[in-house]
Amino acid sequence: MEQLHSLFLENILKNMSEGIMVIGFDGVIKFANQAAFSILGLKEENTIGNKFASLFFEDEKNDDFSQNVLDSIYDRNKEHQTLIKYYIDDKILHLRVLSSFLTENQEKIGVIIVFSDLSELIDLKDAVKSMEKIKALNNQLEIRNKLISDTFGRFLSDDIVKQILDTPEGLKLGGNKHEITILMSDLRGFTAMSERMDASDLIEMLNHYLGEMTDAIQKYHGSIIEFIGDGIFAIFGAPLASENHAAQAVAAALEMQKRMDGINAWNKNRGFPNLEMGIGINTGDVILGNIGSEKRTKYGVVGKHVNLCGRIESYTVGGQVLISPYTKALITQELEIAKKMVVYPKGANGELELSQVTGIGEPYNVHVDLSDSVLRQLEHPIAISFHKIDGKHEDSKTLYGGLIAVARDGALMESDVALEVYGNILINAGGKLFCKVIDKQDDRYVLQYTSIPTGYAAWLKNTNI
Repeated sequence: MEQLHSLFLENILKNMSEGIMVIGFDGVIKFANQAAFSILGLKEENTIGNKFASLFFEDEKNDDFSQNVLDSIYDRNKEHQTLIKYYIDDKILHLRVLSSFLTENQEKIGVIIVFSDLSELIDLKDAVKSMEKIKALNNQLEIRNKLISDTFGRFLSDDIVKQILDTPEGLKLGGNKHEITILMSDLRGFTAMSERMDASDLIEMLNHYLGEMTDAIQKYHGSIIEFIGDGIFAIFGAPLASENHAAQAVAAALEMQKRMDGINAWNKNRGFPNLEMGIGINTGDVILGNIGSEKRTKYGVVGKHVNLCGRIESYTVGGQVLISPYTKALITQELEIAKKMVVYPKGANGELELSQVTGIGEPYNVHVDLSDSVLRQLEHPIAISFHKIDGKHEDSKTLYGGLIAVARDGALMESDVALEVYGNILINAGGKLFCKVIDKQDDRYVLQYTSIPTGYAAWLKNTNI
Protein backbone atom coordinates (compact mmCIF):
# COMPACT_ATOMS: atom_id res chain seq x y z
CA MET A 1 0.00 0.00 0.00
CA GLU A 2 2.85 2.33 0.85
CA GLN A 3 4.50 1.51 -2.47
CA LEU A 4 1.22 2.26 -4.29
CA HIS A 5 0.96 5.60 -2.49
CA SER A 6 4.53 6.41 -3.45
CA LEU A 7 3.87 5.61 -7.13
CA PHE A 8 0.68 7.68 -7.04
CA LEU A 9 2.51 10.66 -5.57
CA GLU A 10 5.38 10.29 -8.05
CA ASN A 11 2.92 10.25 -10.96
CA ILE A 12 1.21 13.41 -9.71
CA LEU A 13 4.51 15.25 -9.33
CA LYS A 14 5.68 14.10 -12.75
CA ASN A 15 2.57 15.38 -14.57
CA MET A 16 2.14 18.69 -12.74
CA SER A 17 2.48 21.83 -14.86
CA GLU A 18 4.04 23.64 -11.90
CA GLY A 19 7.72 23.20 -11.27
CA ILE A 20 8.71 21.67 -7.91
CA MET A 21 12.18 21.71 -6.40
CA VAL A 22 13.33 20.45 -2.99
CA ILE A 23 16.55 21.85 -1.50
CA GLY A 24 18.13 20.60 1.71
CA PHE A 25 19.48 22.94 4.33
CA ASP A 26 22.93 21.90 3.10
CA GLY A 27 22.11 23.67 -0.18
CA VAL A 28 21.93 20.49 -2.26
CA ILE A 29 19.03 20.01 -4.68
CA LYS A 30 17.33 16.77 -3.58
CA PHE A 31 14.43 16.64 -6.04
CA ALA A 32 12.94 18.40 -9.06
CA ASN A 33 10.10 17.35 -11.33
CA GLN A 34 10.04 17.45 -15.12
CA ALA A 35 8.17 20.77 -15.18
CA ALA A 36 10.96 22.37 -13.09
CA PHE A 37 13.61 21.35 -15.61
CA SER A 38 11.47 22.57 -18.50
CA ILE A 39 10.57 25.93 -16.93
CA LEU A 40 14.07 26.77 -15.65
CA GLY A 41 15.87 25.43 -18.72
CA LEU A 42 17.90 22.87 -16.72
CA LYS A 43 19.01 19.29 -17.37
CA GLU A 44 18.27 16.62 -14.76
CA GLU A 45 21.84 15.23 -14.72
CA ASN A 46 23.26 18.69 -14.01
CA THR A 47 20.70 19.50 -11.32
CA ILE A 48 19.91 16.67 -8.86
CA GLY A 49 22.66 16.31 -6.24
CA ASN A 50 24.32 19.60 -7.10
CA LYS A 51 24.50 22.70 -4.96
CA PHE A 52 21.82 25.30 -5.66
CA ALA A 53 24.46 28.01 -5.35
CA SER A 54 26.67 26.52 -8.08
CA LEU A 55 23.74 26.53 -10.51
CA PHE A 56 22.18 29.93 -9.80
CA PHE A 57 24.43 32.32 -7.86
CA GLU A 58 26.68 33.09 -10.83
CA ASP A 59 23.64 34.03 -12.94
CA GLU A 60 23.17 37.68 -11.91
CA LYS A 61 20.12 38.14 -14.13
CA ASN A 62 18.21 35.68 -11.95
CA ASP A 63 19.17 37.11 -8.56
CA ASP A 64 15.47 37.56 -7.70
CA PHE A 65 14.88 33.80 -8.00
CA SER A 66 17.95 32.99 -5.89
CA GLN A 67 16.99 35.56 -3.25
CA ASN A 68 13.55 34.02 -2.87
CA VAL A 69 15.14 30.62 -2.11
CA LEU A 70 17.61 32.17 0.34
CA ASP A 71 14.78 33.98 2.13
CA SER A 72 13.08 30.62 2.66
CA ILE A 73 16.25 29.07 4.08
CA TYR A 74 17.05 31.88 6.47
CA ASP A 75 13.48 32.61 7.48
CA ARG A 76 12.00 29.17 8.07
CA ASN A 77 8.94 30.30 10.00
CA LYS A 78 6.83 31.55 7.09
CA GLU A 79 6.01 31.02 3.46
CA HIS A 80 7.42 33.29 0.77
CA GLN A 81 5.49 34.13 -2.37
CA THR A 82 6.51 36.53 -5.10
CA LEU A 83 6.24 37.27 -8.81
CA ILE A 84 9.61 37.50 -10.54
CA LYS A 85 11.17 37.69 -13.97
CA TYR A 86 13.32 34.71 -14.93
CA TYR A 87 15.78 34.96 -17.81
CA ILE A 88 16.77 32.10 -20.14
CA ASP A 89 19.12 33.55 -22.75
CA ASP A 90 16.99 36.20 -24.58
CA LYS A 91 13.72 34.78 -23.29
CA ILE A 92 11.95 36.36 -20.30
CA LEU A 93 9.53 34.35 -18.18
CA HIS A 94 7.17 35.63 -15.53
CA LEU A 95 7.22 33.16 -12.60
CA ARG A 96 5.10 33.00 -9.52
CA VAL A 97 7.36 31.45 -6.86
CA LEU A 98 6.02 29.95 -3.62
CA SER A 99 8.62 28.66 -1.14
CA SER A 100 8.26 27.13 2.32
CA PHE A 101 10.02 24.65 4.61
CA LEU A 102 9.74 20.87 4.20
CA THR A 103 9.19 18.79 7.33
CA GLU A 104 9.64 15.14 8.19
CA ASN A 105 8.47 13.80 11.57
CA GLN A 106 7.87 17.42 12.61
CA GLU A 107 11.46 18.27 11.80
CA LYS A 108 12.33 20.88 9.16
CA ILE A 109 14.65 19.19 6.70
CA GLY A 110 14.73 21.58 3.78
CA VAL A 111 12.91 23.98 1.48
CA ILE A 112 10.29 23.17 -1.14
CA ILE A 113 9.85 25.60 -4.02
CA VAL A 114 6.80 25.58 -6.28
CA PHE A 115 6.85 27.86 -9.32
CA SER A 116 4.40 28.50 -12.17
CA ASP A 117 5.05 30.07 -15.55
CA LEU A 118 2.54 32.93 -15.84
CA SER A 119 4.13 34.45 -18.96
CA GLU A 120 1.16 33.86 -21.25
CA LEU A 121 -1.24 35.19 -18.64
CA ILE A 122 0.93 38.26 -18.03
CA ASP A 123 1.28 38.85 -21.78
CA LEU A 124 -2.48 38.53 -22.14
CA LYS A 125 -3.02 40.94 -19.27
CA ASP A 126 -0.55 43.37 -20.82
CA ALA A 127 -2.31 42.95 -24.16
CA VAL A 128 -5.65 43.73 -22.54
CA LYS A 129 -4.12 46.78 -20.87
CA SER A 130 -2.60 47.79 -24.19
CA MET A 131 -5.93 47.34 -25.93
CA GLU A 132 -7.64 49.42 -23.27
CA LYS A 133 -4.96 52.06 -23.66
CA ILE A 134 -5.28 51.94 -27.45
CA LYS A 135 -9.06 52.20 -27.12
CA ALA A 136 -8.69 55.21 -24.82
CA LEU A 137 -6.23 56.82 -27.24
CA ASN A 138 -8.57 56.10 -30.15
CA ASN A 139 -11.41 57.75 -28.24
CA GLN A 140 -9.21 60.77 -27.62
CA LEU A 141 -8.19 60.77 -31.28
CA GLU A 142 -11.81 60.60 -32.42
CA ILE A 143 -12.72 63.50 -30.14
CA ARG A 144 -9.72 65.46 -31.40
CA ASN A 145 -10.48 64.66 -35.04
CA LYS A 146 -14.11 65.71 -34.53
CA LEU A 147 -12.90 68.97 -32.99
CA ILE A 148 -10.53 69.53 -35.91
CA SER A 149 -13.23 68.60 -38.42
CA ASP A 150 -15.83 70.82 -36.74
CA THR A 151 -13.33 73.69 -36.50
CA PHE A 152 -12.31 73.32 -40.17
CA GLY A 153 -15.99 73.00 -41.03
CA ARG A 154 -16.57 76.51 -39.75
CA PHE A 155 -14.27 77.75 -42.51
CA LEU A 156 -14.44 75.08 -45.23
CA SER A 157 -17.09 72.84 -46.74
CA ASP A 158 -17.39 69.29 -45.40
CA ASP A 159 -16.06 67.73 -48.61
CA ILE A 160 -12.92 69.89 -48.48
CA VAL A 161 -12.36 69.08 -44.79
CA LYS A 162 -12.68 65.36 -45.57
CA GLN A 163 -10.23 65.70 -48.46
CA ILE A 164 -7.66 67.40 -46.21
CA LEU A 165 -8.02 65.07 -43.22
CA ASP A 166 -8.48 61.73 -44.99
CA THR A 167 -5.99 62.02 -47.83
CA PRO A 168 -2.26 61.49 -47.10
CA GLU A 169 -1.41 64.27 -49.56
CA GLY A 170 -4.20 66.46 -48.18
CA LEU A 171 -2.05 69.05 -46.43
CA LYS A 172 0.79 69.24 -48.96
CA LEU A 173 1.18 72.35 -51.06
CA GLY A 174 0.36 72.04 -54.74
CA GLY A 175 -2.58 71.33 -56.97
CA ASN A 176 -3.98 69.58 -60.01
CA LYS A 177 -5.96 70.61 -63.06
CA HIS A 178 -9.71 69.90 -62.90
CA GLU A 179 -12.75 70.90 -64.92
CA ILE A 180 -15.20 72.40 -62.46
CA THR A 181 -18.04 74.91 -62.35
CA ILE A 182 -17.49 78.09 -60.36
CA LEU A 183 -20.24 80.11 -58.67
CA MET A 184 -19.78 83.63 -57.35
CA SER A 185 -22.46 85.72 -55.69
CA ASP A 186 -22.58 89.20 -54.26
CA LEU A 187 -25.12 91.40 -52.50
CA ARG A 188 -26.04 94.57 -54.32
CA GLY A 189 -25.37 97.87 -52.56
CA PHE A 190 -23.96 96.14 -49.49
CA THR A 191 -21.18 98.69 -48.97
CA ALA A 192 -23.65 101.57 -48.75
CA MET A 193 -25.95 99.47 -46.60
CA SER A 194 -23.15 98.67 -44.16
CA GLU A 195 -22.50 102.37 -43.65
CA ARG A 196 -26.11 102.91 -42.52
CA MET A 197 -26.56 99.89 -40.23
CA ASP A 198 -25.48 99.20 -36.67
CA ALA A 199 -22.50 96.82 -36.68
CA SER A 200 -24.16 94.09 -34.60
CA ASP A 201 -27.34 94.24 -36.73
CA LEU A 202 -25.25 94.06 -39.89
CA ILE A 203 -23.40 90.94 -38.69
CA GLU A 204 -26.65 89.29 -37.55
CA MET A 205 -28.27 89.95 -40.92
CA LEU A 206 -25.20 88.83 -42.87
CA ASN A 207 -24.75 85.61 -40.87
CA HIS A 208 -28.40 84.65 -41.41
CA TYR A 209 -28.10 85.34 -45.13
CA LEU A 210 -24.83 83.38 -45.48
CA GLY A 211 -26.29 80.47 -43.50
CA GLU A 212 -29.22 80.17 -45.92
CA MET A 213 -26.90 80.45 -48.92
CA THR A 214 -24.58 77.78 -47.53
CA ASP A 215 -27.49 75.35 -47.12
CA ALA A 216 -28.57 75.95 -50.72
CA ILE A 217 -25.07 75.39 -52.11
CA GLN A 218 -24.44 72.24 -50.09
CA LYS A 219 -27.87 70.86 -51.02
CA TYR A 220 -26.54 70.51 -54.58
CA HIS A 221 -23.10 69.23 -53.55
CA GLY A 222 -21.23 72.49 -53.87
CA SER A 223 -18.11 73.30 -51.84
CA ILE A 224 -17.66 76.80 -50.47
CA ILE A 225 -14.08 77.99 -50.93
CA GLU A 226 -14.54 81.21 -48.97
CA PHE A 227 -16.79 84.07 -47.96
CA ILE A 228 -15.44 87.43 -49.13
CA GLY A 229 -17.40 89.90 -47.04
CA ASP A 230 -20.93 89.48 -48.37
CA GLY A 231 -19.64 87.58 -51.41
CA ILE A 232 -19.57 83.79 -51.80
CA PHE A 233 -17.06 81.79 -53.83
CA ALA A 234 -18.12 78.17 -54.37
CA ILE A 235 -17.20 75.32 -56.70
CA PHE A 236 -18.99 72.25 -58.04
CA GLY A 237 -17.27 69.07 -59.24
CA ALA A 238 -14.45 69.11 -56.69
CA PRO A 239 -13.03 67.87 -54.40
CA LEU A 240 -15.68 65.19 -55.11
CA ALA A 241 -15.92 64.66 -58.86
CA SER A 242 -19.33 64.95 -60.52
CA GLU A 243 -20.39 64.67 -64.15
CA ASN A 244 -23.28 67.07 -63.46
CA HIS A 245 -21.33 69.89 -61.83
CA ALA A 246 -22.63 72.55 -64.25
CA ALA A 247 -26.29 71.62 -63.69
CA GLN A 248 -25.73 71.35 -59.93
CA ALA A 249 -24.28 74.86 -59.85
CA VAL A 250 -27.25 76.32 -61.76
CA ALA A 251 -29.74 74.48 -59.52
CA ALA A 252 -27.94 75.80 -56.44
CA ALA A 253 -27.95 79.36 -57.80
CA LEU A 254 -31.69 79.24 -58.49
CA GLU A 255 -32.27 77.78 -55.01
CA MET A 256 -30.26 80.67 -53.56
CA GLN A 257 -32.44 83.21 -55.39
CA LYS A 258 -35.64 81.43 -54.27
CA ARG A 259 -34.54 81.73 -50.65
CA MET A 260 -34.18 85.50 -50.89
CA ASP A 261 -37.92 86.05 -50.27
CA GLY A 262 -37.70 84.18 -46.97
CA ILE A 263 -34.51 86.02 -46.05
CA ASN A 264 -36.11 89.40 -46.73
CA ALA A 265 -39.22 88.46 -44.74
CA TRP A 266 -36.89 87.60 -41.85
CA ASN A 267 -35.10 90.93 -42.33
CA LYS A 268 -38.39 92.88 -42.40
CA ASN A 269 -39.48 91.39 -39.06
CA ARG A 270 -36.29 92.77 -37.51
CA GLY A 271 -36.30 96.14 -39.23
CA PHE A 272 -33.42 95.19 -41.53
CA PRO A 273 -33.27 96.32 -45.17
CA ASN A 274 -34.20 94.29 -48.23
CA LEU A 275 -31.34 92.35 -49.85
CA GLU A 276 -30.72 91.83 -53.56
CA MET A 277 -28.16 89.35 -54.87
CA GLY A 278 -26.59 88.55 -58.23
CA ILE A 279 -24.92 85.27 -59.19
CA GLY A 280 -22.40 84.53 -61.93
CA ILE A 281 -21.50 80.99 -63.05
CA ASN A 282 -18.69 79.75 -65.31
CA THR A 283 -17.16 76.36 -66.19
CA GLY A 284 -13.62 75.46 -67.21
CA ASP A 285 -10.24 73.99 -66.29
CA VAL A 286 -8.65 75.38 -63.13
CA ILE A 287 -5.80 74.53 -60.78
CA LEU A 288 -7.26 73.19 -57.56
CA GLY A 289 -5.33 72.47 -54.36
CA ASN A 290 -3.46 73.85 -51.36
CA ILE A 291 -2.09 77.30 -52.05
CA GLY A 292 0.19 79.40 -49.84
CA SER A 293 3.26 78.66 -47.74
CA GLU A 294 4.24 75.99 -45.21
CA LYS A 295 3.13 78.37 -42.43
CA ARG A 296 -0.19 79.43 -43.91
CA THR A 297 -2.12 77.43 -46.48
CA LYS A 298 -5.62 77.55 -47.89
CA TYR A 299 -7.56 75.27 -50.20
CA GLY A 300 -7.98 77.38 -53.28
CA VAL A 301 -8.77 77.60 -56.97
CA VAL A 302 -6.84 79.62 -59.55
CA GLY A 303 -7.08 80.11 -63.29
CA LYS A 304 -8.56 82.33 -65.98
CA HIS A 305 -12.00 80.74 -65.60
CA VAL A 306 -12.12 81.88 -61.98
CA ASN A 307 -11.40 85.44 -63.07
CA LEU A 308 -13.99 85.19 -65.83
CA CYS A 309 -16.62 84.05 -63.33
CA GLY A 310 -15.94 87.19 -61.32
CA ARG A 311 -16.46 89.29 -64.45
CA ILE A 312 -19.76 87.52 -65.21
CA GLU A 313 -20.98 88.11 -61.65
CA SER A 314 -20.20 91.84 -62.01
CA TYR A 315 -22.73 92.05 -64.88
CA THR A 316 -25.57 90.71 -62.72
CA VAL A 317 -28.22 92.69 -60.94
CA GLY A 318 -30.37 91.69 -57.99
CA GLY A 319 -32.24 88.45 -58.60
CA GLN A 320 -30.25 87.45 -61.66
CA VAL A 321 -28.36 84.24 -62.42
CA LEU A 322 -26.03 84.68 -65.40
CA ILE A 323 -24.18 81.70 -66.87
CA SER A 324 -21.40 81.49 -69.44
CA PRO A 325 -21.74 79.56 -72.72
CA TYR A 326 -19.22 77.02 -71.34
CA THR A 327 -21.57 76.20 -68.48
CA LYS A 328 -24.64 76.14 -70.69
CA ALA A 329 -22.99 73.70 -73.13
CA LEU A 330 -22.56 71.07 -70.39
CA ILE A 331 -26.16 71.10 -69.17
CA THR A 332 -28.46 68.46 -70.66
CA GLN A 333 -31.50 69.47 -68.61
CA GLU A 334 -34.04 71.94 -70.00
CA LEU A 335 -33.16 75.52 -69.09
CA GLU A 336 -35.52 78.50 -68.87
CA ILE A 337 -33.69 81.48 -70.35
CA ALA A 338 -35.22 84.90 -69.60
CA LYS A 339 -32.84 86.73 -71.91
CA LYS A 340 -29.36 86.74 -73.36
CA MET A 341 -26.76 89.47 -73.46
CA VAL A 342 -23.48 89.93 -75.27
CA VAL A 343 -20.63 91.35 -73.21
CA TYR A 344 -16.94 92.01 -73.71
CA PRO A 345 -15.36 91.09 -70.38
CA LYS A 346 -11.80 92.08 -69.61
CA GLY A 347 -9.37 89.22 -70.24
CA ALA A 348 -11.75 87.35 -72.55
CA ASN A 349 -11.08 86.74 -76.24
CA GLY A 350 -13.78 88.78 -77.89
CA GLU A 351 -17.47 88.79 -77.10
CA LEU A 352 -19.24 86.46 -74.69
CA GLU A 353 -22.94 85.61 -74.76
CA LEU A 354 -24.37 85.29 -71.25
CA SER A 355 -27.72 83.67 -70.46
CA GLN A 356 -30.02 84.74 -67.65
CA VAL A 357 -31.41 81.48 -66.27
CA THR A 358 -34.73 81.40 -64.41
CA GLY A 359 -35.30 77.64 -64.25
CA ILE A 360 -33.83 74.16 -64.72
CA GLY A 361 -35.76 70.94 -65.38
CA GLU A 362 -35.75 67.48 -63.83
CA PRO A 363 -34.31 66.07 -61.68
CA TYR A 364 -33.66 69.51 -60.12
CA ASN A 365 -36.85 71.30 -61.13
CA VAL A 366 -35.94 74.68 -59.60
CA HIS A 367 -37.54 77.88 -60.90
CA VAL A 368 -37.69 81.56 -59.91
CA ASP A 369 -40.62 83.89 -60.55
CA LEU A 370 -39.82 87.19 -62.29
CA SER A 371 -43.43 88.27 -62.91
CA ASP A 372 -43.12 91.29 -60.60
CA SER A 373 -40.10 92.50 -62.57
CA VAL A 374 -42.26 93.65 -65.53
CA LEU A 375 -42.06 97.42 -66.10
CA ARG A 376 -45.32 99.39 -65.65
CA GLN A 377 -45.72 102.52 -67.76
CA LEU A 378 -46.33 105.77 -65.82
CA GLU A 379 -48.85 108.43 -66.84
CA HIS A 380 -46.35 111.19 -66.12
CA PRO A 381 -42.55 110.95 -65.89
CA ILE A 382 -40.95 111.45 -62.47
CA ALA A 383 -38.10 113.94 -62.48
CA ILE A 384 -34.99 112.61 -60.74
CA SER A 385 -31.40 113.55 -60.03
CA PHE A 386 -28.61 110.99 -60.10
CA HIS A 387 -24.85 110.46 -59.94
CA LYS A 388 -22.55 108.09 -61.79
CA ILE A 389 -20.73 105.45 -59.75
CA ASP A 390 -17.10 104.76 -60.60
CA GLY A 391 -16.08 101.54 -58.88
CA LYS A 392 -17.42 102.13 -55.37
CA HIS A 393 -17.09 105.92 -55.53
CA GLU A 394 -19.90 108.39 -56.20
CA ASP A 395 -19.16 111.08 -58.77
CA SER A 396 -19.85 114.55 -57.35
CA LYS A 397 -21.53 115.84 -60.53
CA THR A 398 -25.35 115.89 -60.31
CA LEU A 399 -27.12 114.62 -63.41
CA TYR A 400 -30.82 114.68 -64.35
CA GLY A 401 -33.40 112.45 -65.99
CA GLY A 402 -36.92 111.09 -65.61
CA LEU A 403 -38.47 107.71 -64.78
CA ILE A 404 -41.15 106.73 -67.30
CA ALA A 405 -41.82 103.14 -66.11
CA VAL A 406 -41.18 101.23 -62.87
CA ALA A 407 -41.19 97.67 -61.54
CA ARG A 408 -40.46 96.11 -58.15
CA ASP A 409 -36.78 95.90 -58.92
CA GLY A 410 -36.16 98.28 -61.80
CA ALA A 411 -37.20 101.22 -63.93
CA LEU A 412 -37.02 102.78 -67.38
CA MET A 413 -35.26 106.17 -67.38
CA GLU A 414 -35.03 108.93 -69.98
CA SER A 415 -31.94 111.12 -69.94
CA ASP A 416 -29.79 112.99 -72.41
CA VAL A 417 -26.74 111.98 -70.35
CA ALA A 418 -24.59 109.35 -72.09
CA LEU A 419 -24.43 106.25 -69.90
CA GLU A 420 -22.61 102.97 -70.50
CA VAL A 421 -24.48 99.67 -70.44
CA TYR A 422 -23.56 97.80 -67.23
CA GLY A 423 -22.48 101.05 -65.65
CA ASN A 424 -23.80 101.95 -62.18
CA ILE A 425 -25.68 105.04 -61.04
CA LEU A 426 -27.18 106.35 -57.79
CA ILE A 427 -30.66 107.96 -57.86
CA ASN A 428 -31.94 110.16 -55.06
CA ALA A 429 -35.27 108.41 -54.36
CA GLY A 430 -36.15 108.32 -50.67
CA GLY A 431 -32.48 107.67 -50.02
CA LYS A 432 -29.70 106.23 -52.12
CA LEU A 433 -31.23 104.00 -54.80
CA PHE A 434 -28.37 102.11 -56.49
CA CYS A 435 -29.01 100.95 -60.06
CA LYS A 436 -27.22 99.20 -62.91
CA VAL A 437 -27.84 100.15 -66.53
CA ILE A 438 -28.67 96.85 -68.24
CA ASP A 439 -29.88 98.06 -71.63
CA LYS A 440 -30.03 101.20 -73.78
CA GLN A 441 -32.66 102.25 -76.32
CA ASP A 442 -31.77 105.64 -77.85
CA ASP A 443 -31.93 108.04 -74.89
CA ARG A 444 -33.79 105.55 -72.71
CA TYR A 445 -32.06 103.30 -70.21
CA VAL A 446 -33.34 100.11 -68.59
CA LEU A 447 -32.29 100.17 -64.93
CA GLN A 448 -32.05 97.29 -62.48
CA TYR A 449 -32.13 98.23 -58.80
CA THR A 450 -29.17 96.80 -56.90
CA SER A 451 -29.89 98.38 -53.51
CA ILE A 452 -33.23 99.86 -52.44
CA PRO A 453 -33.34 102.38 -49.55
CA THR A 454 -35.91 102.01 -46.78
CA GLY A 455 -37.52 105.33 -47.82
CA TYR A 456 -38.08 104.27 -51.43
CA ALA A 457 -41.68 103.04 -50.95
CA ALA A 458 -42.71 106.30 -49.26
CA TRP A 459 -40.99 108.28 -52.00
CA LEU A 460 -43.01 106.43 -54.66
CA LYS A 461 -46.24 107.07 -52.73
CA ASN A 462 -45.50 110.78 -52.39
CA THR A 463 -45.00 111.06 -56.16
CA ASN A 464 -48.63 109.78 -56.57
CA ILE A 465 -47.66 106.70 -58.50
